[in-house]
Amino acid sequence: MKRIIMHIDVNNAFLSWSAIDLLNKGYGYDIRNSYAVIGGDEQKRSGVVLAKSTPAKKLGIYTSETLYSARKKCRVLKTYPPNYNFYTQMSKKLFELLSKYSPDIEVASIDECYLDYGKVKKLYGDEVKFAYHLKKEIKETLGFTVNIGIANNKLCAKMASDFEKPDRVHTLYEEEVKSKMFPLSVKELFGIGKKTAPKLEQLGIRTIEDLANFNVRELSKYFKNQAFHYVQIAHGIDDTPVVSTKADPLSISNEITLTQDVTDYQELCKYLMSISDLVALRLRKQNKYTNVVAVILKDNFFRRKTHQKKLNNSTNTSIQIYNMAKEILKEMWEGYPIRLIGIRLDKLVENINFQTSLFDTINPVQEEKVEKTIDQLKEKFGSKIIKKASLIETKIDKKYH
Repeated sequence: MKRIIMHIDVNNAFLSWSAIDLLNKGYGYDIRNSYAVIGGDEQKRSGVVLAKSTPAKKLGIYTSETLYSARKKCRVLKTYPPNYNFYTQMSKKLFELLSKYSPDIEVASIDECYLDYGKVKKLYGDEVKFAYHLKKEIKETLGFTVNIGIANNKLCAKMASDFEKPDRVHTLYEEEVKSKMFPLSVKELFGIGKKTAPKLEQLGIRTIEDLANFNVRELSKYFKNQAFHYVQIAHGIDDTPVVSTKADPLSISNEITLTQDVTDYQELCKYLMSISDLVALRLRKQNKYTNVVAVILKDNFFRRKTHQKKLNNSTNTSIQIYNMAKEILKEMWEGYPIRLIGIRLDKLVENINFQTSLFDTINPVQEEKVEKTIDQLKEKFGSKIIKKASLIETKIDKKYH
């Protein structure tokens, strides 16, 4: 029996959710129908377009361009700051709505997920009819639109949801790959990065069909072990399962989606240090300690991998969590490009439990006191009052935390 996978993707999530937030607060009109963008502080380097309305898009305004550049294209353009707390709330409402139909939901990001519909088809019937029902319910209940892609695997479901937007349902079944996917530009193939596409085009590979029919042995001269994978996804082949992630009340985690793929171990360690500070702070605020540290990685093909290790002693200090995370990263990572990195703390307890050793040079109780003092200083004078030297050059977007 063939699988049936749905990919649900919120249309223009940040702008749509900001529009809903503003309307809820009594704003005079729906910014989705105006020349509007969501952007950062124009006085800082973060002053770029994060999301744009359809009218703004028609004027050539694009995501990631500077607000200064966008204003040149539209003098009446209005900028609205992002509201990540509200985005998180809307994301949660979406996934809660979907979970009433199926427990098999894999969250891919704040505004998209996969749903294994094949397991519940007997309950709800034809997948296309159900997708239209689901799309309508989301719009009427939550106030925003989604695209839904339907296919026999996650790759094709994702590709299908990216077809014509907004507020659409598309299919890309195995038998439709040649007619619907092959003619597309190789740039549009999910899993082909911005740096890879130009290299493929230099080899004369311009469409997905070109890549599907390219000699794997020849391609491996340029892309080594990834060559087979590229040809495989060009044929629409993907066997990865929908992995549902259930919230564990006995764990704390933070993840960071990187602005670009990272292949340098030292750079990844800097991110781990920042995340260690975040999760350790949350631990201390709850007056808890962790016994297990896990590192989460997602590669540039969006494949997720987690590896964990048990600590010798319970801890809530960032340095011990960081040291363990570095050790785990060295064991689990094989040098492939990383798109997301995170840390999860498991087996949380309320009382510290540690065994001293003749070789220990650090007293964990004293270490905890130091970090709690730093917490108090940051709370009183701001987070910038004390900063690790190794983090000064590390810029992390905390919008999903």
